[in-house]
Amino acid sequence: MSGDEGGFFDTRRAAAYLGLSPRTLEGYRVSGAGPAFHRFGNRVRYLRSDLDVWAAMRRATTTAEADRLRAA
Repeated sequence: MSGDEGGFFDTRRAAAYLGLSPRTLEGYRVSGAGPAFHRFGNRVRYLRSDLDVWAAMRRATTTAEADRLRAA
């Protein structure tokens, strides 16, 4: 179950899809600031649709709005 088989991305692939480093995505997961994820045993997987929803929620049209999102 690696890559996007069955619609799931591993951390490396999910991070690349979002334009983040895997370490940043792991940090977001620990803090609760990242996209929803699934845990299968010791493996963490992300659905593409969850990545898209999370990215859409972080969309901003002004720098003030972007700063507010960053603080959240």
